[in-house]
Amino acid sequence: MNVVQTIPILRIFDVVKAEKFYLDFLGFQIDWESGGTPNYLQISRESCVIHLSEHYGDCCPGSTVFVWVTGLTSYWRELTSKDFPYMRPGIEAKDFGANVMEVIDPFGNRLRFSEDTNKAK
Repeated sequence: MNVVQTIPILRIFDVVKAEKFYLDFLGFQIDWESGGTPNYLQISRESCVIHLSEHYGDCCPGSTVFVWVTGLTSYWRELTSKDFPYMRPGIEAKDFGANVMEVIDPFGNRLRFSEDTNKAK
C-alpha cells in the first residue's frame, strides 16, 4: 500500500456558516460540493484539503486537525487583519518545538496550524 493523501472530514451543521469561516476568514476555496441537503464539500488551501459534511453519520463535531505549515506569522497577520468578529487567534510557543495557532469553527472543530521551530535552529 502507498498512501497518496489523507483527508479529514469535519462535521458541519450549516453550509453558509461554514463558508463564512473557512472561505471568507481562513481563505480556503471550494473544490467541489455535492449540493442539496445534506451537503458535502471539499475545501482546500494550498495542499491542505478538508471535507465538510452535513451528513449525520459521517463524523462528530469537536474534532481537531493538526496542520504543519511554514509562514505561520504571515498567515496569522492575514487572519487578524480581517474584520471577523468570532475569532481572534494568537500564536503560542509549545514545548514540543512548534508555534501553534488554533482556530475553532462554528461547530466546535479545531484546526491547529503549527510551525516547527526546531528546523529554524
